[in-house]
Amino acid sequence: MRRKIGKLLLLALFLLPTTIYAQVLEPVKWSFSKKQLEENKYELIFKAEIEETWHLYDMWLPEGNISLPTVFSFQTSEGVELIDSVKRQSEVLEEMDELAGVMTRYYANEAIFSQIIEINKPDDSVKVSVEFMVCDDEQCLPPTEETHEYTFQADEAQEAPAATGSDKSSLIGFFLLAFAGGLLAILTPCVFPMIPMTVSFFMHSGENKARAKFQASIFGFSIIAIYTIVGTIVAVTLGPSFANWLSTHWVPNILFFIIFWFFAASFFGMFELTLPSWMVNKSDKKADQGGVGGAFFMALTLVLVSFSCTAPIVGTILVESAGGQILKPIIGMLGFALAFALPFSFFAFFPRLLSNMPKSGGWLNSVKVVLGFLELALGLKFLSVADMTYHWGLLDRDIYIALWIVIFTLMGFYLLGKIRFANDSEVKHLSVPRLLLVIATFTFVVYMIPGLWGAPLKGLSGYLPPMKTHDFNIQKVVRDNVKLYSGSAQNNNSENKTANMFQMSGKSSEQCEKPKYSDFLELPHGLEGYFDYEQGLACAKAQNKPVFIDFTGHGCVNCREMEANVWADPRVQKILRDEYVIIALYVDDKKKLPEEDWYTSEYDDKLKNTIGKKYADFQISRFNVNAQPYYVLLDHNEEMLTEPRAYNLDVEAFIEFLKTGIKNFKSRD
Repeated sequence: MRRKIGKLLLLALFLLPTTIYAQVLEPVKWSFSKKQLEENKYELIFKAEIEETWHLYDMWLPEGNISLPTVFSFQTSEGVELIDSVKRQSEVLEEMDELAGVMTRYYANEAIFSQIIEINKPDDSVKVSVEFMVCDDEQCLPPTEETHEYTFQADEAQEAPAATGSDKSSLIGFFLLAFAGGLLAILTPCVFPMIPMTVSFFMHSGENKARAKFQASIFGFSIIAIYTIVGTIVAVTLGPSFANWLSTHWVPNILFFIIFWFFAASFFGMFELTLPSWMVNKSDKKADQGGVGGAFFMALTLVLVSFSCTAPIVGTILVESAGGQILKPIIGMLGFALAFALPFSFFAFFPRLLSNMPKSGGWLNSVKVVLGFLELALGLKFLSVADMTYHWGLLDRDIYIALWIVIFTLMGFYLLGKIRFANDSEVKHLSVPRLLLVIATFTFVVYMIPGLWGAPLKGLSGYLPPMKTHDFNIQKVVRDNVKLYSGSAQNNNSENKTANMFQMSGKSSEQCEKPKYSDFLELPHGLEGYFDYEQGLACAKAQNKPVFIDFTGHGCVNCREMEANVWADPRVQKILRDEYVIIALYVDDKKKLPEEDWYTSEYDDKLKNTIGKKYADFQISRFNVNAQPYYVLLDHNEEMLTEPRAYNLDVEAFIEFLKTGIKNFKSRD
């Protein structure tokens, strides 16, 4: 009996790897409910329960993401009205995607969305479809679609599940950035000289220091309240759907670009941003009344007087908060206001420390000008978003980098005192802090220069256009020249000798057709292959080579990581180039197939009418796996040469995987 149990355990351990490889993963479970708000108004609720270690991507992803967002679509009967757009009820998480170099947005454990609708009659119906993508640390699944039909006849309204709290790290990070913006605003010439003047306003009467400190506290809280109210107004009046439109549509992005450059011109001294004098004078008169009201209006006067310096910074924070979270503008303004109010309240409590403050001078205007250069550089990001969305071709990656190099070079010369603006004082000597800024600026410029020739500049990839927009990529030029040279060398031999050589080696590529879809799909590192399974298999038979199938996707982060860390190895590239016919099958491509190639899957009974749906279905039906990356080695009879391989950054193991496939292929040949 024990021997039988031992054999069963041994068999189970032997079959375990096969079981792990051959499974269809379903890490997200959707549930659909509704809540009646009024007689004919309902809230439709879509809840995703996400398995541990997996994450579901948000409805909006920042520019540069290679993952695909969650998309809701609706089919309704006549008379049904969708009110506003789909709303998030769960906090979205943000973190840096190290591979893509941009921030990504996702949900963990649970995600809840809702849509308000108004029906016309009880027999109305609404069909919702949600297309989504999920990944964990090792693999991504192809885009999946879930559908549900809502009916409203004799249904009891269901209570919406409560939204759960989650990690607030993204809001904390934005709060700290806004706090830093408030500290920068203090160092502008409109604000810094106001510190001793404001403190003296509260300390002019030495008879009641406690009352003066109380008024100073009211003054500080008033500054915080004024700016936070501005953020609240933006959040409440515009809302997350409008904020999402602001961050993605070309019209606001062009507007933001113009605003940033307008602010930069103001910082350079071209003009002053001022509010109407009657507004400032009226607030100033109220401040003279004293008491709690006087402290509040003193704070309002400071906010108004400093408008010309703080408006660009406040405007930048509000623009950057346009990402769909209703709390973000409130949090941003709170962070800015806390930092802005800090020195005024601090020196009001400890007035003797005022003597240790640096004196006002030309350095304050230098802070404004440096901020102006930064506004120029950051404003280009908004123009880039519009340019890439509509394929205008105005701001390719190399032009973008060139503009940044020019902007920061000019900033470096300004800090050296070689460039002066209208309100600048002469720089007679360099202070140590100024010298350090000069060194940092020119170091940054030197770092960017190789980017003009195709260097990845990973530290800036979140701000730069994608590499595919780069006109001159030296790595691509070298690859193209190598191919051209190789082709010329072969043409110098006689046709018969060449043909005989290719027939003996079994590595002719002349018999194969031009790859389908190669006008919009390509392999990494200059490798050549196919994007259609049938065409690639036919070429492999013609060349007497085994097949290397790469199940991949445009939104597969781990696929890009494998290509960057494993495929980049010259030994891997040599084996793939010389010994295999590569077939890359994109499981998320939206390109429509010719109508005669449409079919209904035997696996899920759904219509497959795109390249992505066809090969996602092929991967599941043939190999019972739906995760990417996934690598399969086949012979001409479509039989596997060795166990398929998933995500693994071990280069040596990947080379051994490829060599095993070659060995088994030759033994069967």
